[in-house]
Amino acid sequence: MRRFAAYCLFLLLLPVCNPAQDAKALPPPDERYKADILLVVAHPDDEGAATPYLARAIYDERKRVAVVFTTRGGSGGNDYSREHGPALADIREQEGRRACATLGITNVWFLDGKDTASQNVLNSLANWGHGANLEALVRIVRLARPEVILTWLPSIFIGENHGDHQASGVLATEAFDLAGDPVAFPAQVAGASKRLEPYLENLTPWQPKKIYFFSDASDEKQFAGKGPAYSVKEISPSQKKPYWRLALEAAKPHLTQFPGEIHRLSDLNDEQLERLMSDPEHAWWSEPMTLIFGKATVPTQPTDPIFPDVESGLKQPSGPVKSDGGPGVVSDSTQPVILELGDPWHFYGAFRHAHKLTKLPAARIPEIAVKDGSVVGIPLVITRKPSAAREIMVKVTASSGWKVLSGEGKFLLADVEANYLRVELQSPQIAENELKGRQPDSIVVSGMAGDKSIGQAELRVLLRSSTLPQ
Repeated sequence: MRRFAAYCLFLLLLPVCNPAQDAKALPPPDERYKADILLVVAHPDDEGAATPYLARAIYDERKRVAVVFTTRGGSGGNDYSREHGPALADIREQEGRRACATLGITNVWFLDGKDTASQNVLNSLANWGHGANLEALVRIVRLARPEVILTWLPSIFIGENHGDHQASGVLATEAFDLAGDPVAFPAQVAGASKRLEPYLENLTPWQPKKIYFFSDASDEKQFAGKGPAYSVKEISPSQKKPYWRLALEAAKPHLTQFPGEIHRLSDLNDEQLERLMSDPEHAWWSEPMTLIFGKATVPTQPTDPIFPDVESGLKQPSGPVKSDGGPGVVSDSTQPVILELGDPWHFYGAFRHAHKLTKLPAARIPEIAVKDGSVVGIPLVITRKPSAAREIMVKVTASSGWKVLSGEGKFLLADVEANYLRVELQSPQIAENELKGRQPDSIVVSGMAGDKSIGQAELRVLLRSSTLPQ
C-alpha cells in the first residue's frame, strides 16, 4: 500500500518535472484579415480608380486585398432611384460591398466620415471627426497588417479635386506613420487583462512597407514617371480578359451613380466595348495606369514594381529613396512678416514635410477649377514675428473680368503669430461655348509692410460650367 501511494505521488509530479513538455502556444493574429494591399478611399465607387491594378494583383499575383471606405456616400446623387441621404448611404454601402465582391474582396470596412462635397480637404476633415476616424483607420491597419497602402493623392490639382478624396489620403498617410508607433492609440496595442475585458484590444503595432497614391486630376499625364505603371489593356493570364474588362464588371453594381453608362455598356458586345475603351475620350481608365509613389520603409525606387517578387520582367529594387527636401513650406524665415496662400495649400505644405512626402507631386503654381460666375475665395495666412510691423497693405491683380469684393486694402494685424485673411472675387460669367478649351485665369495677391514686400500668393483658376463648391 505504501509503495502504491509513492507511485501515485510520482505520477502526479511527473508533468512538473518533465523538461520536455510542449510549450503552450499564445493566440496568433486572425489570419482571415491579413492583407497585402489595403485600399483606402472616400466613397463607394472610388475603388474603381484602382480596380484594373487590383484585378492584376488579386487574380494573377495572388495578393490579398482589403478596402476601407471612409464615408458611405450619403451626400452623393442618386440617378437610379429616389432614395437620398442616409437611405442612399445604406444603398451605396451595399453597392460598394457588391463591387468589391465581384473581384473577390470580402474584407471591407466603412468609417464614420460624412460625405462632404467641397474642394477643401479641411472641410472634409472637420466634418468627419478627424481624430476618431484616424484612430479607427489605425486600428484597421493593425488588424489587417497590410504590406502596401493605396489611396487618393492628398494634393490639389485641377480636376474633380474632391476634398473627401484628399481627406482619405491624409488619413491613410497618417495611419501609415502611426500604426507602427506603440505610443499612438496605445490602448489598441495593450493586452487585455481579463477574458471579458472590453477596453483593451490586444493588437500589435504594424508598419506597412509602402504607400502609393492615385489622383482625380484632369491631366493624368503629369504623373508619368512618378511611380510604377501598369497596362489596363494587358490580358489576365488566369481570366483571359483584359484588366479593364475585369474592372468594368466590378463597376456595374454602382447603379445609383452611373445607371446610364452601365446599362449602355452592358448592351455592347466585346468588339464594341473594345473599340469604346480604346478611345481616350470615352475610356474609363488611362493607359497605362500610373500609381504615384509616396514613400517606403524598405529599399525601393519610385518606379519599381509594387511587388517585385511576382512581377517578372520588370526592374528590381535598387536602393532606398532619399528625400531631397523638395517643395513644401517655402518662405524666408528671417522675414519679420510673411504673406502666403493659406489653407488648404498652406496645410499641404506643412503636411508634406511632416510626413516626409516632399517629392509628392504638387502643382507648380497652385490651381483650382470653379464654376463661372461664382465667388472665389483666396485664403491667406500672414505670419508675424514679435515686434514686427502690424499694418500691411494687400493688393489684388486679376485677369480681365474679375471683380474684387473684399480683402484688398490696409489691415492692422492682431498681435499674434498668425493672422488669417480671405480675399473674395467675383468671377466672370462666360458663355457655354467659350468655356471649352479656356485656359486658367491668374489671380495674384501681394502684400506690403511699409515699403517692404511681405510676399505674394498666386492662384490659377479654371472656369467651368459646373464644379464642386470651392
